[in-house]
Amino acid sequence: LPALQTVPVSDLPVEVCEVALNTGPDSSSGLAAAGFRTAKSLPPEWHQSHAALYHKAFAGCEQAERARAEAKELAEHAAAAAQRAQQGSTAALGQRLQDVHFWKAELLKEIEDLDAETRLLAAQKLRLERALDVTTLPYAIATDNLQCRERRQSPDLVCDEVEKELLKEAELIRDIQELLRRTLLQAVNQMRLNRDHKEVCERDWSDKVETYNIDDKCGRYSNQSTNIRFHPSSVKFEESASTPETWAKFSHDNIYRAEQEKLASINLRVLIDNILHDVSRDLRAQCDAVNEAFAKHCEELDDTKHKLEYHLKNILKEIGDQEANIAALKQAIKDKEAPMKVAQTRLYDRSFRPNVELCRDEAQFRLTSEVEALTEPIESLKKKLLESEQSLANLEDTRMNLEKEIAVKTNSIFIDRQKCMAHRIHYPVVLKLAGYQ
Repeated sequence: LPALQTVPVSDLPVEVCEVALNTGPDSSSGLAAAGFRTAKSLPPEWHQSHAALYHKAFAGCEQAERARAEAKELAEHAAAAAQRAQQGSTAALGQRLQDVHFWKAELLKEIEDLDAETRLLAAQKLRLERALDVTTLPYAIATDNLQCRERRQSPDLVCDEVEKELLKEAELIRDIQELLRRTLLQAVNQMRLNRDHKEVCERDWSDKVETYNIDDKCGRYSNQSTNIRFHPSSVKFEESASTPETWAKFSHDNIYRAEQEKLASINLRVLIDNILHDVSRDLRAQCDAVNEAFAKHCEELDDTKHKLEYHLKNILKEIGDQEANIAALKQAIKDKEAPMKVAQTRLYDRSFRPNVELCRDEAQFRLTSEVEALTEPIESLKKKLLESEQSLANLEDTRMNLEKEIAVKTNSIFIDRQKCMAHRIHYPVVLKLAGYQ
């Protein structure tokens, strides 16, 4: 209990009484009693002095009693007022604790949500990095296929459907890589924003925790507490102190901005998931298109090669027949040489017949006809021999062209099937392209 107030004791006013001097005939101012005559008061004076003392004592007691009553009433009133004020302050502190606890809980929930969202976004960022790394293999395959097909020989060195699909695949991979890089940068920036707003909320939450502990400690103080003392300088408002409205708005704005960043992070995660799904689908679709073009082109090459081999087989057979024909023609011409020699020798020897014996007789006509009859088929045979030899030369040229073309087709099939298609079996699967592995 507070100490009772006391009224300081002060001297009561002294009542001054004027007493007439004893100068009458009864006074002892005579010379005979000069030794006993002193300034003594008279009995009335004595009674009056005591009466004044009684009055003063009574007035002092009455005043003291009234002061005690007033002091008691004032002490009781002060005690009641102090108790009411303390109860009001304790209730206000309790309400304040509820407000602080509410915002502290909201901030903690937002911190946990942002932390969880950042971890989810980090997982999507990892998928982006994996997908971007995986695209290097398809791009290497596509460029290697294009470089290998540059080693094709003419006339197979053409910009066919396979090359168009390979160029489209390389361009698609470059575009996808650029898209993944931009999205990855966006994810990194969003994670930084998430962490920044999480730190803002954490600082606010930390301040709320400290404030809650302080107000909780203040609410537990009582008059019987041993760690209370006077702090006269604390009874003032700080110039930079916030109002309840600005205090609540500060935490509300922090939570609102954190919610906005969390929503942006969620939307970005959905966008990343859609991008990776579309990227993996497009890459596999283009890969299938390239493989299909390769398979179709290899079938065309196989069919063309088989046809060339079939014609080469016929050409080789025809060359053999033509060589035999040429040999037969040469033999036929050679077979006509002896009869021609006989006939011409006869005519030559008969030209030496003397004088009139040089006669155009029937034998002469028959020999001349025989030479003419032999000359015409020999010329025809020689002409046919030339034609056959030219035909054989043409067949040889065709054979060489066919063999060269077969070699070109064999080289093209080897490049497309053994080099390109064998390399394409290492193309990443959809899960890798989507960043899951």
